Amino acid sequence: MGNNRDLIALACDVAAAAHAGQVDKVGASYIEHPARVAANVRLLFPHAPDAAVAVAWLHDVVEDTEIGFSDLRALGFSLDVMEGVDAMTKRNGERMEDYFARVRANPLARMVKAADLLDNTDPVRVARLDPATADRLRFKYARAAELLARL
Repeated sequence: MGNNRDLIALACDVAAAAHAGQVDKVGASYIEHPARVAANVRLLFPHAPDAAVAVAWLHDVVEDTEIGFSDLRALGFSLDVMEGVDAMTKRNGERMEDYFARVRANPLARMVKAADLLDNTDPVRVARLDPATADRLRFKYARAAELLARL
């Protein structure tokens, strides 16, 4: 792969294609979420490597689309990006504690998860949800933040 700008552009393009047609809980185009998470990585961690921004774009691709790790490898993503995406990808039946232990162990995933939680808890976005969903997610993300902060 060429330079790091190519890395981010490729990650953005792959995420946009993979999430095409998907919508979030309020009906917005799903790709807006990884875009905000990528922006949040730069906001929270100004010196983060471009690989962290690439992981932000790709963080839900394997979990929520038909794209797999072999596809990402074939596209030329580096091992550190692949490991970051893998750390961010939840497994079926996995306990939340086990998931967050894996996220905490990977520096790129740890940054991306912090940026992801910032987006998922944005009061403006949460206010657009129905009250029951908003309450459920507030509890879920408070627990997630607690688990991410563990040493």
